[in-house]
Amino acid sequence: MRVGPGRAPLVSIAAVALLLAACAAATVTPSAAPAVAIASSPPTVQPTVAPTPAPTPAPTAPPWDALPEPANDPTALGAQLVMAEGFIRDPKATATQLAWAGHMEQLGISRLADYPEWTAAVLAALPSEPRAAIAGSMAAGKELRAMHSGPIPKSLPDWHIVQPPPIEELMTYYKEAEATFGVPWYFLASINLIETRMGRIRGDSLAGAQGPMQFIPSTWAAYGQGDVNSYHDSILAAGRYLRAAGAPGNMPKAIFAYNHDTRYVNAVTGYADVMRADPAAYRGYYGWQVYYPTNDGPILMLPGWKKE
Repeated sequence: MRVGPGRAPLVSIAAVALLLAACAAATVTPSAAPAVAIASSPPTVQPTVAPTPAPTPAPTAPPWDALPEPANDPTALGAQLVMAEGFIRDPKATATQLAWAGHMEQLGISRLADYPEWTAAVLAALPSEPRAAIAGSMAAGKELRAMHSGPIPKSLPDWHIVQPPPIEELMTYYKEAEATFGVPWYFLASINLIETRMGRIRGDSLAGAQGPMQFIPSTWAAYGQGDVNSYHDSILAAGRYLRAAGAPGNMPKAIFAYNHDTRYVNAVTGYADVMRADPAAYRGYYGWQVYYPTNDGPILMLPGWKKE
């Protein structure tokens, strides 16, 4: 991670990725032609009755309690994302459906990062709002990947993965910080998403950053109040720090103070812009899970995971 001269970074970034799926078809063998009898008069030909085609089975809902599996072709992946985005924007979606849909969205975007030639076809399948959200999320993710282009870590981090507070509770903390310090809620949600996947990651960064919004101890001492591991206190402290660093009048400057890398600024701004234009996108981001890169591929760290 690149930082400004003589200054320690405030934060550390979580990782992302994954993939797979398939399909099949059947064939019908025609019956043999009937024999024709020899007679002086023309034979009577019985009309052939076409077989009744088997009804096409209606699409079934995915098993909501199972991990989503992104498809291995652009048409099927587009259909999966259409379904996922539908639930993300459906106020009647259950918490289980929303969790599945957010995770499916995350994996679909990761799949497109691996197969960028699919992007146009997949985006064309989506309605305008989710299409813009997916495109914006892809651009923000590209900035984060550029920050983490170094060697794959040789060991797993000393993390404990937890379930974050309910989606509505987190939003009340973002809105409280917005009302108190003037920092738009979607910037706070974006930082929370990037730093700890909405607070799923518990553990210190290499720089010693702590809590859902990843403060190093010296910065917390100056701007924090309460418990650095409290979602409420940490989000309020982020608003307080960003305000002192120039927000809301100069958000790029304030975000750069949070992490001294223009790619970080672009990523935070990218996800924030998606939520500003389409607030329902927050519901999808809330379902994004923690993945960590290894030499054998990224591993999924669900709530309850802890380094042994």
